[in-house]
Amino acid sequence: MLRFFERFLEPTAHSPDAPPPVLGSPQALIRFYWHFVRQIPGPLAALFATGFCVAITDALIPVCLGRIVSLVSSTAPEAIWPEAGGQLLLMAALFLVFRPAAHFAQLIVANLMLVPGLTNLVRWQSHWHVVRQGWTFFQNDFAGRIAARVMQTGPALRESVVLSIIGIWYILVFGVIAIGLLSAADWRLCLPIVAWFVLYVIVLGHFLPQMRERSRAMSEMRSVLTGKIVDSYTNILTVKLFARAREEDAFVREAVDEHTETWRAQQRIGTLWGLSLQVMNALLMVGTGVLAIVLWRSGHIAVGTVATAIPMAWQLNNMSGTIAQQIANIFDDLGQVQDGMRSIAVERQMPDLPGSVELPRITGGIRFERVSFDYGRMPRRGGVLRELQLNIAPGERVGLVGRSGAGKSTLVHLLLGFYRPERGRILIDGRDIAGLTQESLRAQIGMVTQDTSLLHRSIRDNIRYGRPEASEAEIVDAARRANALEFIEGLEDWHGRTAFDAHVGERGVKLSGGQRQRIALARVILKNAPILVLDEATSALDSEVEAAIQEQLAELMEGRTVIAIAHRLSTICRMDRLVVLDRGRIVEEGTHEALLAARGHYAALWRRQSGGFRMDLPGGERGDALVAVRA
Repeated sequence: MLRFFERFLEPTAHSPDAPPPVLGSPQALIRFYWHFVRQIPGPLAALFATGFCVAITDALIPVCLGRIVSLVSSTAPEAIWPEAGGQLLLMAALFLVFRPAAHFAQLIVANLMLVPGLTNLVRWQSHWHVVRQGWTFFQNDFAGRIAARVMQTGPALRESVVLSIIGIWYILVFGVIAIGLLSAADWRLCLPIVAWFVLYVIVLGHFLPQMRERSRAMSEMRSVLTGKIVDSYTNILTVKLFARAREEDAFVREAVDEHTETWRAQQRIGTLWGLSLQVMNALLMVGTGVLAIVLWRSGHIAVGTVATAIPMAWQLNNMSGTIAQQIANIFDDLGQVQDGMRSIAVERQMPDLPGSVELPRITGGIRFERVSFDYGRMPRRGGVLRELQLNIAPGERVGLVGRSGAGKSTLVHLLLGFYRPERGRILIDGRDIAGLTQESLRAQIGMVTQDTSLLHRSIRDNIRYGRPEASEAEIVDAARRANALEFIEGLEDWHGRTAFDAHVGERGVKLSGGQRQRIALARVILKNAPILVLDEATSALDSEVEAAIQEQLAELMEGRTVIAIAHRLSTICRMDRLVVLDRGRIVEEGTHEALLAARGHYAALWRRQSGGFRMDLPGGERGDALVAVRA
């Protein structure tokens, strides 16, 4: 039976629905909550119903106590069972059956249905939305902070919803029942409870804005602290290489100190709120007790009513302490949700344009038509790319050459759809890529970068990322063609997994730079895309391995459109055409031999990389040595 309720809400069963971009909206928080709450009407209604039943059964406890006192005080011992046996059995059933059943039903809804279900529904849909953000979204924030916000928003939203219904709904139902029962005996008996509720609302209205603001600030500081700690751990090699542990201490210490001060301010408000509640509860207990005794002495109420009123005030007293803690938790959760919204409830950066279509299988013709781009900044001497005009025929192999900052990588990022040209357009097989879905565009472009990053998964999973449906034989063949099979077969990770089952560590840290690059090459080989982009694809390899892979690359490039970026000109001099960029413009293009003969920019770069100088050899001899230096 329990499994039925556990599986009632499956977080990933349906297509995710992105949270609304509500930042800046006056009703932002309400709209964000409603986006998720409206997806679970059944569990939410069940939580209200079970909360109502729990409140009723709890409110009947003082009534039962009062009735027992009345029976004992007005009935002879030998006659109590014949005269009141039915009432006693009914009260026993309330304690033994109905009340446990109500609480059990509430636990089923809260713990089995909502705790795992709603929590991970929020996480899943938030992740689904965030992972589809543009590349710049992740460049402008800590990855650790984004992940922390996605993870914390799920439990915070669920907890605040559940606590609000269980706590606030409970106290409303209990209070109304208490007022109704006591006023039925004597309307004056309910005055202390009514006064307590009025005072409760006033005090809550005073503290709520402060609690909400402190909770939001607290959550933001927690997020900052998490981001800084994760940043230190992610770049631990740099910290070790430069012996900067003390500097990292200072970097994190500042966030810890700010977090501590924010936390103290939050706890200060909570302490004052708790003190106010204790004073209110004391007044409630004393007021109810005094009033009940006065009314009893004057003959307006029976002793059983006194026995009902005082326990009811005591129960409200105890319950309000729990509710106070729940309210503090609710506002802490609200702060975490508001902080999480900074990464989740934001406009999608670089979404597909309306009416975008899938890109069918292409031949690989590429055309840049008067493309200008400057990352959205004010034009500085014309931008990163300026009126760039370039045609690449299907199957042509083109090398991009130029100094750092000339615009080579920017051109490739525009081709991949990471950014859109500020002017001009890019066409593939005559189709403007602005009207294509980004996933279908990138599915037909294979790319190997200099800064190769692998997933913290097995070697097999990393290679298969190029084509998920690939067979084991195809994966092994791709590894062989990337000259990676030999080292893969000798791998063993920290859990004893070997070869293709071995895991590579975060970002592939367990492998050398050359090994990571060969896995990345195998991944692209398996992808088998009609357009191939190589951005310093062999820069991390030694000369022997590079020579072996160059043969495989030559085979891989056959029949494909290739764009290769390399500072080491010897790796691209055999391309069909070399395009030389300088300050965002094409200044030269042609074959290696033609550009050397032209004695322009390319020839100057070539001379700089292959220029010799004289050096002293051992034994005092002198000789010539050639040093290849990357531009």
